Amino acid sequence: MALEVVLATHNAHKVAEFQRILGERMPGITVLPYDGPSPVEDGTSFAENALIKARAAAAHTGRISLADDSGICVDVLGGAPGIFSARWAGSLASDEANVRLLLDQLADVKRPDRGASFHCTIALVVPEGLPSGAEEFVAEGRWPGALAYEPRGSHGFGYDPVFEPEGREVTAAELLPEVKNAESHRARAFAALMPELERVASALSAGE
Repeated sequence: MALEVVLATHNAHKVAEFQRILGERMPGITVLPYDGPSPVEDGTSFAENALIKARAAAAHTGRISLADDSGICVDVLGGAPGIFSARWAGSLASDEANVRLLLDQLADVKRPDRGASFHCTIALVVPEGLPSGAEEFVAEGRWPGALAYEPRGSHGFGYDPVFEPEGREVTAAELLPEVKNAESHRARAFAALMPELERVASALSAGE
């Protein structure tokens, strides 16, 4: 079942990761990069920010659009960085700077008080004018675990090198991509999203 969707991000790593995850579940789907302007993410939750981005991409391209808002939530920080994960060390900070600041903030915190989880919310926006009709859907996924003391691993990006998934003694960046893609917060959100994507694809096929 062929389907093209735009992913509302300028991050090539995310486009590749989404293509792998979706492609394993829905052969024939193509995830297209987004080349439009970035909207202001002024939501106060993962869901609000994901919808802001997906709506902007759908409006700009006229295509079915996906967007995710994800981040790491640390128990002892009351759920922070949360929606501010990508800019924890500043709006122009690198992944390495964000990770280092988080580790410095928890330098004196020992196990078992280093609990954390990755959260992912994926928004699906279908613009008007398509056979399936305009609609929006939000799916969520959570990957529990803990923070490592130092970065480890060369796979993944963002906070992957300091996140140890529950039940494992390695970080997300030490997992093979296929293992991570099967277990991650995005994989769990996609599991909830897939029935909606398949339904939209079926409606588009029927309306052609």
